[in-house]
Amino acid sequence: MSRILVVDDEPAQRYILRRIFERAGHEVADAGDGAAALQAVGNSPPDLVVTDMMMPVMGGAELIRRLRCDPATTGIPILAASGDPHLAVGADAVIAKPYAWHHLVEIADALLREGRDLR
Repeated sequence: MSRILVVDDEPAQRYILRRIFERAGHEVADAGDGAAALQAVGNSPPDLVVTDMMMPVMGGAELIRRLRCDPATTGIPILAASGDPHLAVGADAVIAKPYAWHHLVEIADALLREGRDLR
């Protein structure tokens, strides 16, 4: 079972993503912003990070930058969900909002199988 960290400032969106990934057979943790996500990654590194881009405290772009700069986390695949894919520099895959749940799961599963080599 793979462990996915979902990062989004909207509680309803985190709940939906949690349910989607749990039904697909994954263990899911969540965080409400990039700063909380960094702490969660430090406590228990996930196999995949799925992040929103526009969040208070620390947005997705800064979260991605920090994960990529740290040798301990640089290998974790990142899937960014954004209406503007240009915001997701450094992510391994970007899914445009709004997205179909089955497409989200397909991309996440591919990243979990292939890692950062999916690019």
